[in-house]
Amino acid sequence: MGDARWRRIAGFGVVVSWPQSGYAPPPTTPPSLRARLAGMAGALLILGGVATVGVAIGAQVHAPQPSLAAAGAIGSSARLSLRRSLPVSVDIPAIGVNSKLLHLGVNSDGTIQVPSLVTSSDEAAWYKYSATPGQVGASVIEGHVDSYQGPAVFFRLGALRPGDTVDVRLADGITAIFRVTGVRQYPKSRFPAKTIYGATTYAALRLITCGGAFDYATGHYLSSTVVFASLISSRAAHRRPAATDAYQPGPDGQAPPALPGGVTVTATTGRRTLRRPALPTG
Repeated sequence: MGDARWRRIAGFGVVVSWPQSGYAPPPTTPPSLRARLAGMAGALLILGGVATVGVAIGAQVHAPQPSLAAAGAIGSSARLSLRRSLPVSVDIPAIGVNSKLLHLGVNSDGTIQVPSLVTSSDEAAWYKYSATPGQVGASVIEGHVDSYQGPAVFFRLGALRPGDTVDVRLADGITAIFRVTGVRQYPKSRFPAKTIYGATTYAALRLITCGGAFDYATGHYLSSTVVFASLISSRAAHRRPAATDAYQPGPDGQAPPALPGGVTVTATTGRRTLRRPALPTG
């Protein structure tokens, strides 16, 4: 080993040697240019991967969730009402929503039907067994929060605040104008169906979409965002509508087979009675 000397530890010969100076000698040849370039390229790839992940996380867009300050009230003392007329479209200026309205009912399991995620995620739907917008009673409009392609029609519903307005154009040319009184979020496991779909003594509007955390195992959101609003005025195209306080369950005078939350309508009196519960699908 030349001038290097062997050291022994506990009677065993050490398999390395070093010179008298006590330090390992420098490498005899520096790394080649190719090796240095390869190392730099590897480091850049790692940094690029980290940056890509960061950008992807930052690019994720989450729907606004209702704040505690927006909870407001779920009822109203308003007494203005309109006669029955099927809704045509809904306009919510504060969140940039303008959608024609589908008319949907219930599924065979009693849950409320929802627009197709594939063909109608950008359209809201009126629940056809609820009051028409402007009638005394709860009128229900629903829409998806997102879809396979991205944000859907009610993506920003949770950003509404008390005082915002919702305009619903009716088939008779009248536009029913509602004011938001409260925005709340409910776990689907404790969805207050009677509060949402039950009878009211004023012209109420409920806007519903999914909210809260997303369960990747089931593919569903765990909560529902609900906007409460009441009728404050109307705008007629040519003539002023006649006001009425009578709730009509349907043009044929027949009660629907079932309502979400187990609410049914008595055709003779318009009185709502509670039946079996049924959760919204979101």
